[in-house]
Amino acid sequence: MGMASRASLRAWLRAPGSLSRRLARLGSRFEVQLLRQAVTPLRAQERLALGMPRRGCTLVREVLLRVDGQPLVWARSALHQQALAGPWKALKGLGTKPLAHLLYDDPRIHRSELQPRRLARHGHTRRAMQQQRQAATGQPPSAQMLWSRNSVFTRHGAQLRVMELFAPEVANYRPGAKPRPPRRR
Repeated sequence: MGMASRASLRAWLRAPGSLSRRLARLGSRFEVQLLRQAVTPLRAQERLALGMPRRGCTLVREVLLRVDGQPLVWARSALHQQALAGPWKALKGLGTKPLAHLLYDDPRIHRSELQPRRLARHGHTRRAMQQQRQAATGQPPSAQMLWSRNSVFTRHGAQLRVMELFAPEVANYRPGAKPRPPRRR
């Protein structure tokens, strides 16, 4: 299956709960590769999702989620800089730990509905992902790496937007896949 359509990724685009935990069940080694963490101006989609004014900066964290070395998801998290002093301050020191450690173990955090979205082929987000993935893996991403899902997590009124962009290879797996039995040597 060469082309990853929305239909082939639908189960992943709508899967509730932690994407990291679902991916970790697909193989024997799950890794978060931190590509960039920086304070940058808010992008239009992030301003909209976070309900923020035009001014202000955001802390952005961009990562590759890998299963057995294969990069399956590029993810970008963004929150207004002011939220770093409050409920989301742990994000600064997250490093290569999955975001799930912050998001799913705290009952005070609420998640918006998942919003599937097709990226523009030549948009800013896609260009950033292409450059980072090329630098991290030595290979360009598939031209079919276009489908993402977005959601906003809220804790004590402070919002964190998470965008997860799926490699077409993800369509070869079911989100609820059970762990594989260990290989005999």
